[in-house]
Amino acid sequence: MSKKVAILATNGFEESELKSPKEHLEEQGWTAHIISPESGSIKAWKGKDWGGTYTVDKKLSEVSSNDYDALVLPGGVINPDQLRTNEEALTFVRDFFKAKKPVAAICHGPQILINAEVVEGREMTSYHSVRKDLENAGAKWTDKEVVVDQGLVTSRNPDDLPAFNKKMVEEIKEGKHERQHA
Repeated sequence: MSKKVAILATNGFEESELKSPKEHLEEQGWTAHIISPESGSIKAWKGKDWGGTYTVDKKLSEVSSNDYDALVLPGGVINPDQLRTNEEALTFVRDFFKAKKPVAAICHGPQILINAEVVEGREMTSYHSVRKDLENAGAKWTDKEVVVDQGLVTSRNPDDLPAFNKKMVEEIKEGKHERQHA
């Protein structure tokens, strides 16, 4: 059961929130592509300073949601703030929801989902500072390490990565979620 997963990120993503899910997906024997508005490479944020540099597999303008079985949105403060104002990124995200494909977002990653207008009525979690933004956008926020709502997996922070990775893989194995809405 080979799967292909898009990880949408740009400069300033939280390093562990991209690296850990990517490694976990690859341990399943699946392909995980780093997709970015930039080509070449993007730089991680690690703790209180810049982290490693990661190679971009595909430029956002070169791909579509049809190319992938699922989407992962790592957090970090800078990364989601850049992506949530990028209309091409928002369209890419919305298309996964329209196709009822699994989406996983951690920490500040759900900020992108707010701007993509796909959170209303969903049970979700996030980094605590994003709570009010999610609630104001119509989400039902809960303080749990991982929350799953019809193919949407969310978690709070890097400490939740083991639970996040496990649920993300479960949802991807299940495939499309017919009750998922855009």
